[in-house]
Parts: sequence; C-alpha cells; structure tokens
Amino acid sequence: MSLNTNAFKAYDIRGRVPDELNEEIAYAIGRAYAQFLSPKEVVVGHDIRLSSPELTDALVRGLNASGVNVSHIGMCGTEEIYFATEHYGFDGGIVVTASHNPADYNGMKMVQKGSRPISGDTGLNDIKAAVGENIFSDAPGSGDLKQLSHRDAYIEKLLGYVDLEKLSGMKLVANPGNGAAGPVIECLMDKMPIDFVPVHFEADGHFPNGVPNPLLPDNRAPTINAIKDSGADLGVAWDGDFDRCFLFDENGRFIEGYYIVGLLAQAFLDKAPGSAIVHDPRLTWNTIDIVAGRGRAIKSKTGHAFIKERMRAEDAIYGGEMSAHHYFRDFAYCDSGMVPWLLVTDLIAKQGKKLSELVDERMAAFPCSGEINRRIEDAASLLVELENEYGADALTVERTDGLSVEYADWRFNVRSSNTEPVVRLNVESRGSQSLMEEKTQELLNRMGGEPA
Repeated sequence: MSLNTNAFKAYDIRGRVPDELNEEIAYAIGRAYAQFLSPKEVVVGHDIRLSSPELTDALVRGLNASGVNVSHIGMCGTEEIYFATEHYGFDGGIVVTASHNPADYNGMKMVQKGSRPISGDTGLNDIKAAVGENIFSDAPGSGDLKQLSHRDAYIEKLLGYVDLEKLSGMKLVANPGNGAAGPVIECLMDKMPIDFVPVHFEADGHFPNGVPNPLLPDNRAPTINAIKDSGADLGVAWDGDFDRCFLFDENGRFIEGYYIVGLLAQAFLDKAPGSAIVHDPRLTWNTIDIVAGRGRAIKSKTGHAFIKERMRAEDAIYGGEMSAHHYFRDFAYCDSGMVPWLLVTDLIAKQGKKLSELVDERMAAFPCSGEINRRIEDAASLLVELENEYGADALTVERTDGLSVEYADWRFNVRSSNTEPVVRLNVESRGSQSLMEEKTQELLNRMGGEPA
C-alpha cells in the first residue's frame, strides 16, 4: 500500500503526527534510506518530542530489516548525529526531530558518510519516491542494534574550541527552552569555570514554556529577564534540537544572527588569514566588509545543503547564515548550536570586551531589519513586480536566492519559503537606521499580506 509523503520537504522531513508521519512511515523511511544508500552501519538518535522514541524505534526496525547495523545514541541534538557520523566513521546518520515546529509535528534529518547532507538534490527525493511506493525487497539478513555512548567524545570536541582558564568568573544565562540542549549544557557545567544560570532546563516534550524557538520575540523574555536579574555577561537560547543558538548581550539585548556571522568570520580570519568565508545572500554588507582584504567572502544560496556543499568546494573555514545557522570546517562542515556561543565566550574573555562592545560598531555601520515574514499567496508574481519597480535604478539586481536589489546606501532581499506561502524580507543600509526603517516599511506596505 502506498504511503503519504507530504512530510518530505526540500532539505529534510517534517510533518504532523500521525497523519503525515507515523510509525509505518518511519519504518518505510528506514527501508528506503537503506535502499538508496546501501549502508552497513548507521547511527540514529532523537530529540525530546513525545513521539520521537516510537518513531525512532520504527525507523530502526526498517533499517535492521534492510540488513543495516544501527548504533543508537538516544536523546540528542541534531549536531550530535553529525558529530557521531563523522567521528566514528558511520556510513550515515539520522536524527528524529522537528526542531522548533509545533508540538504535534516531528521529522527527520539525514546525512551520509562524512555527515554530507541528504537533501532534495542528493537523494531525499529518491527516498521519498521509495516511501511512496512502499515496496521493498527482502534483505539477506537482519541488522543489529546497539547503544552508543558518544557524549564524552562530543564534549571533548566542544571544549577544544575554548581556552578554559580564561573563562573563569564569567556568568552565562543558558535557556534550552525545555529542548535537547539541557543535558549537554549540564555536561559542560562540570568542566567549564563559568557560572551558568539555567532557565527552562528540563528536557520536556510537553513544552511547558512553549515550543523552543527564540526567533519569536515572545519567547525571549525569560532569557532577557534572567540576564538582568543575575547580572550575567551574556545569554544563550537554543531551538529544540539546538542546531541554532541565539545570543543576548549583557543588557539583555537580542543580537541578530547576522552580526554573529561577522563576529565569527573575523575571529576565524584572525587565526587563519586568507581563508574562505561562506555567507547567505539575505544580509551581506557587514560580512563582506569584515572579510574584505583579509579573506574571501563567498555568497551561497540559503539552506544548509547549499552552504555545506559550497564550503567543501571552497575549503571554507566557516560559513554563516543570518538565521543563526553556523557551519565549521572542523565540525564536518556541519552546523552547530554549541560551537558559536563557545567561540563568543572565548572572544569575550580574550579581548576583555563585553558582547555589546564586540557588535555595537558593526550594528551601527550596517543596521538591518531582521527577517520579517508575510503570508503571500502568489510569491512568484510579487518578486517579478518588485524587480520591475526597484530594479531599474539599482546598482545590482541578482537572483542567487530570491530577489536581491542593491543601491549605494541600502539593499534588500526578498525570498519565498520552500514549504509555505510565506515571503521573507530583509533590509539593510550603510550607517542609517532611519533609512533602513523607512525602506523596510515601504517594502512591507508594497508587499501587503498578513504577518506570518
């Protein structure tokens, strides 16, 4: 019997449980993944959602039935699967997670050997087609299942990014949002001379404080309040599977991911001048300005699969997206929500500056709107209209990803979502907060639509 494949998206699998993702579909995904990749050894894990353990068990049954041996690392973050796949030399890895989606959703993210992503262009569509058909041949024998204790090696990897002695006396608010980051932070607490202030720490798939998504302004208050109450040097909040982290300065101010990209790019270029830095096209001027004359700034289409592919092609040391995805060459070119805040604490300690002092100058030089989403039914027509209206007098117009229009003193990018009728707007200027705000409002008025 054919199966529902609506949960298959451009880069991963995400759908509502149980109609779009259930144990039967998860089992078929295991069979289809094995059929596509022909792996011998695969590592799996899952996030804290209530449906995740059962979906993972079904996935494992599908892999085992295909003759694949499975190592199970239990509850984890997405990057722990990336780490384990590369570190232990597995043929592939799968994490069951829906990250920051609503509580009744779940999904999967998949990689092959070396933690190379499996997305629509590199096999996910083949897996989708096989799941839809749901016809699989019998394997010669069944694979084995064993538990893998990976976390000590993973924690050791993380600690390699910081000079522990210099961190003494620092205070940090840590808010996993009841997601999967809490257990990892607890391990780091035992080994780092930082005074951690925990917020919403218990991993709880009921999401008693809301789905962990710090991009939503309403979700930031607990972190901000804890910083102000404790006098912390900075705050960090994570999404559910902690492949992204979000930073707040010592005043409780939320720092857009765009400026953290620039900060980390500068840090890597200080250590390795001339290196390539990959960035997305939504907000660019600050990153390009920082990299100019010190390294190579390389623009890539938005999305983890595109960023990782370009980083490998260019041997880039670091890649960053303004959406708070940060990628590291020595982390299998993968994104991590732990490495960025570790690097930032290291910068604060070594430079003797507060986080606000590290980013204020750049924020003033290149003010940005942050990403604003509008629900638009005909996104394609809107982009054509905006190009016709704004492109004639522009210095450059490009479609690396969506529509980017650049003038001498301001620019914007508009792109449509891969998965829903939503258009995403980003605007930045050269040194003028008022111009950026004026143009942002002008474009929003022109776009119309409802906030999304």
